[in-house]
Amino acid sequence: MPETDPGSSEPRQTAAGPGRHAAHEPASEVPAPGGPGPGSPFPAGPRRQEKGGPRNPFLLWLKEIATVVVIAVVLSFLIKTFLFRAFYIPSESMVNTLDINDRIFVNLLVPEPFALERGDVVVFKDTKGWLPPTPQKADGPFSVVEDGLTFVGLLPDNSEQHLVKRVIGLPGDHVVCCDAGGKITVNGAGLDEAYVNPAEVPAVRTFDAVVPQGKVWVMGDNRNHSADSRAHTDTNGGFVDIADIEGKAAVIAWPMNRWAALNNYPDVFKNVPSAG
Repeated sequence: MPETDPGSSEPRQTAAGPGRHAAHEPASEVPAPGGPGPGSPFPAGPRRQEKGGPRNPFLLWLKEIATVVVIAVVLSFLIKTFLFRAFYIPSESMVNTLDINDRIFVNLLVPEPFALERGDVVVFKDTKGWLPPTPQKADGPFSVVEDGLTFVGLLPDNSEQHLVKRVIGLPGDHVVCCDAGGKITVNGAGLDEAYVNPAEVPAVRTFDAVVPQGKVWVMGDNRNHSADSRAHTDTNGGFVDIADIEGKAAVIAWPMNRWAALNNYPDVFKNVPSAG
């Protein structure tokens, strides 16, 4: 029976008996689960080395290179499909803005979701037969590789079944050549066309057209050497379907000494009133 302290009803714990630990005595250490202890068949020390030797560094390097190449191809394909696409300039119709053999990047977000503007340089598919048919390329291992690189966007499109011109008239615009001063007018406003090749005075080719909905009127900056809307009035009125436009030419990417962003010259068109 436990002793009680006089004046207190609380029991006072007596000294630890046999088989019990006193409060001040440390408990004996208990081995951690799974660890070595007395009678353990495994001695204490570092864990055994994992199975298998070191990996081949050459194979690791090849794996890294393959991963980088795959990522680059996928990114190039996505960029070419949704953002930018490379094109090759084969003719002189846009000199001095674009030279023969220039490579350009085209912004695929124009005309949708971003709208066209007067002065934009655009690349469009030749669905109206403005260009002569290109001879069929002979099939071969190199042509297959070239087509594949063009498909994923690592090479520019050299098919020559695209054209590049500058937008002069938007849907509803009244485009006329020329006023008394020899200027092209859009909705009655004369244009001081700073982008036209200054090496030659453009020959006068009269026209008077109202651009239908869903179409644009286009002309080359090298006026005397451009078979543009003026030269094809007998085919679709010389107009280009907006649905055929691949995008807006944004930059000259190659050669390096020609690198530049392309200008749509908003000041040339700032006084043009709205159509209608």
